[in-house]
Amino acid sequence: MKGWFDAFRNDGGPTLYSYTNRTPVTGDVHLITIFVIFCTIFTAFLIIFPGIRKEDGVTKNFNNVLQRLSTFLTVTLSLFVGTSIQVAQYGSSWHTTSTTIIGSFSAFSKQRMTAEIGGYIGLMHINITYRHTPINMDVADVEYNERFFWRTPHEMKDMFKESLSQGAPFPIVSLVEYFSFHQEGFSWGSKYREAGYYASIMLWTSFASWMLMNLLLVVVPRYGAFSMIFTGFCLLFTNLIYWKLLPCEPLVAHIDGSILIFDFGWNYWLVLVAGIMCLFAGIVITAIDMIFPHQFSTILEVDYDTPYDRHVIIEESFDTRNIRRKLPKVEDSFGDRFISQLSSKLSHEKEEDTQGVINRGYVSHESSEINEESSKTNWSYPFPPAQRRAVSTS
Repeated sequence: MKGWFDAFRNDGGPTLYSYTNRTPVTGDVHLITIFVIFCTIFTAFLIIFPGIRKEDGVTKNFNNVLQRLSTFLTVTLSLFVGTSIQVAQYGSSWHTTSTTIIGSFSAFSKQRMTAEIGGYIGLMHINITYRHTPINMDVADVEYNERFFWRTPHEMKDMFKESLSQGAPFPIVSLVEYFSFHQEGFSWGSKYREAGYYASIMLWTSFASWMLMNLLLVVVPRYGAFSMIFTGFCLLFTNLIYWKLLPCEPLVAHIDGSILIFDFGWNYWLVLVAGIMCLFAGIVITAIDMIFPHQFSTILEVDYDTPYDRHVIIEESFDTRNIRRKLPKVEDSFGDRFISQLSSKLSHEKEEDTQGVINRGYVSHESSEINEESSKTNWSYPFPPAQRRAVSTS
């Protein structure tokens, strides 16, 4: 197999790791895994996205184009937010610093070398890098990347003692010392641990809300927009908590005459951008749904392009209402006529029952004229009429 294992090597030999601590640092395994997972999902979406077509074949419809555009933007935003949450959860760039120092590699050594040292603070750890920048190529390269956790109150102190026993470079030990003590003015470690603890809780809350958002977007897009707004608020609240719980006195580390000043890293700004984008997109979708009800949708809905599609159901119900309005209301008209006749009959009978006898006074058969005064004194009796007998006087 010669030529395979010695390809692109100067000495032609295989890689040798003769000590336990001589391992290459090519990248963070957690971050690489997260990027691979989300990139695979996004690539699969891009592959299947052009093949989704409606059965009627109308692919050039304007509404269909808007639906595809909304689907692409929604999926892209969702994967970006999910990636940002996980990268920020395991990342090491919430508070960062880096500078060039000229100092000794080990304590009590007179030899000076130029090197770059950097501190990258995450939510539950700090990464310290130390890389020698040789002037002469004859000097061997020195590269260190050490991670120190503070998941428990005493873990940082224990790892500091372990680094001393392993013989870590003096600049790395000097920077870790600022975080290992939790007394008086050296309380930066506890403050960063507190800020990272509560920020991590809010990030997991955001991740749970993000998963609920994806579920609702394929079931009820309106509620998915509400969940998107809540996810944006959680992400912004994460940044607020981390900024509020940082040490009141900023950490300024002095190492070999150089000053290290920490500032917000790209993980902090990534969460801020993801929160703003998620909040803005949720508000826009909610506004569109309120102005044009049931118009926002994606091709990833559960009942998409089926007889149970909510757009199909709405259109069919609308057509059914229009058909009912055009048809004559036979049953209603017949019922109305029957009820009106029955009510008029009942009112007529009631009127006849309550009608009394009109008394117009006594009029002689010999008189040819009707007394006007007696005709004015008419009244009614509340009893049925009876036969009357005329009495004559002689």
